[in-house]
Amino acid sequence: MVTVQSQNRRMKIAAVQMVSTPDWPHNRDAAARLVGKAAAAGARLVALPEYFCLLGRRDSDKLALAEDPGSGTIQEFLADLAREHALWLVGGTLPVKAGRTDSGDHVLNRCAVYGPDGREAGHYDKIHLFAFDNGRESYDEGRTLCAGGTPVALELADDTGPLPGGRALRVGLSVCYDLRFPELYRALMTPPCDLLVVPSAFTYTTGQAHWELLLRARAVENQCYVLAPAQGGLHENGRSTWGHSMVVGPWGEVLQVLPEGEGVVMAELDPAHIAQVRLQLPALAHRRL
Repeated sequence: MVTVQSQNRRMKIAAVQMVSTPDWPHNRDAAARLVGKAAAAGARLVALPEYFCLLGRRDSDKLALAEDPGSGTIQEFLADLAREHALWLVGGTLPVKAGRTDSGDHVLNRCAVYGPDGREAGHYDKIHLFAFDNGRESYDEGRTLCAGGTPVALELADDTGPLPGGRALRVGLSVCYDLRFPELYRALMTPPCDLLVVPSAFTYTTGQAHWELLLRARAVENQCYVLAPAQGGLHENGRSTWGHSMVVGPWGEVLQVLPEGEGVVMAELDPAHIAQVRLQLPALAHRRL
């Protein structure tokens, strides 16, 4: 076995699992408590799930909560939370006004990332919009959302890291249904990411069948860590989400998982482990397409 020596220490990363409600203040307080729990355990990067701020009784409820880009109560809350705990915060998703669209009032499903100083480091608007109908359950995000169009990977660095030794952490952003489109993740891998983040609210039906399978596949094919915060339980609107928030390592190993209910899963991101996997099996270097 080839061993890679590295002076970079490991970095604790955490995924928050929630069972969000139609009430923003309730969800806000739950998110603050769970991020605080992760921070107290030493996490330096924490990710919230998709729709952490609201799982309404109707799809259209998110329209009333939509904020202007870069301004609003939810975005201020996320910035303050990152600053309070001096960590990198992947803010799940929130509805952001998209302006006038050809099909009427629609919003973007935005994942914004905040640094330890509370400033927004960047954001990603969900590209792939979920639709599903098995005769019993029916969903169509296109009724209220408009799709983003640009893959986003961020180089996270500050005066204290996040990876000691002077190297920034490269993080690829995605949201829920994006997980089914490997070409998005390939687009994020030039240069390769250390971490892929997937804030999600998978339905119970699709999650039970495909969630872990897809997360592990994205980790294996891109030889990096995957952090997947999720909604996990029975919501007030009657919808059941699969949960199973998890951290997956670059060899496809599930490092920690929470089946359902509120909580935090955490693991250590080890740059040396990423380098070792890529050295022993240089699949990324072998790409031809």
